[in-house]
Amino acid sequence: MKSENIIELKNISISFGSQTVLDGIDLSIRDGEFVTLLGPSGCGKTTTLRIIGGFETPDGGDVLFNGKRINDLPAYKRNVNTIFQRYALFPHLNVYENIAFGMRVKKAKDADIKKKVSEMLKLVNLEGLEKRKIDTLSGGQQQRVAIARALANEPSVLLLDEPLAALDLKLRKDMQVELKKIQQSLGITFIFVTHDQEEALTMSDTVVVMDAGKIQQIGTPKDIYNEPKNAFVADFIGESNILDGVMPEDYKATFSGYTFNCLDKGFEKNEQVDVVVRPEDVDIVAPEKGMLTGVVTSVTFLGVHYEIIVDIGGFKWMIQTTDEAFEGDTVGLYIEPDAIHVMRKSEYSGMFGDYSSYSDEIDHLNDAEVNEEDENEENFDW
Repeated sequence: MKSENIIELKNISISFGSQTVLDGIDLSIRDGEFVTLLGPSGCGKTTTLRIIGGFETPDGGDVLFNGKRINDLPAYKRNVNTIFQRYALFPHLNVYENIAFGMRVKKAKDADIKKKVSEMLKLVNLEGLEKRKIDTLSGGQQQRVAIARALANEPSVLLLDEPLAALDLKLRKDMQVELKKIQQSLGITFIFVTHDQEEALTMSDTVVVMDAGKIQQIGTPKDIYNEPKNAFVADFIGESNILDGVMPEDYKATFSGYTFNCLDKGFEKNEQVDVVVRPEDVDIVAPEKGMLTGVVTSVTFLGVHYEIIVDIGGFKWMIQTTDEAFEGDTVGLYIEPDAIHVMRKSEYSGMFGDYSSYSDEIDHLNDAEVNEEDENEENFDW
């Protein structure tokens, strides 16, 4: 009997030398689901993918495929194909032969190969390019060939290890849409690895947020964004103001010296908590109408909205708004109850918070560092 979950990881652990890379993770992936493993470099996402693909063997735990344990099944016997960041296309073969390669290895008939390659070329919008050499294709076209080659063998699961990382921003966005369309049209399971939050939120049915070899949260993109489980998830997924707070009673949260109405309950009386307020959920109002009052220290115009930093008692809030303000203005902040998300304290409490040192330059530097790490580590991006 076929399992509803096509893949299950049960208590998977693995270490490389003295480094624990995965620490007892459990994960169930449904047939036909688009799942993204999301986290910073070194969090364990690529190792998780490699264990599913059969390229690594866990030290402990079980890997199940349709309910059957496959820990000892070699990669080539698993009904899984992988697309790596480096597409590994054959430069001496043209587009047609690259796509046909796996079928030729399996000794498929020429007529079947021709039919399947034609289907794949249409699927990835490369019709008419079958005779082109690989080195004459753009990066986006090469990626489409890699996708077509992987799908030509009709795998039950397609593993994608940061396949968009080498593309420029516009092409990445285009390919995000294309990949989702392909997955939906074929109805097979995609497991996608990325450190790009927007990519994960845009494409996925389910996002698995990882850090330090553990799964921090599993949920839909909306769940992950709107209901983060801890300060790491809140900070990693989008921008967040994260404050120390107290829950004096159900539906009340005290932070920044003010007690707000909220929608959270189930905490101990006066329990210490972390409070998340997303920048787009805060309204800037006249000081006398605000629940909190502060001074604008920075204003950045981003076309669609302004990004405004407001200092309230030494804590610098980020506000994203279409309303204009100016440095030095005293402003009020108004926060609706559904904009406040209360989380229990965790090992990440105190590690993330305000925007005292925030700048776009720092963000760009961090992105560059992550990309460089991924390039250097390649298969060792744990």
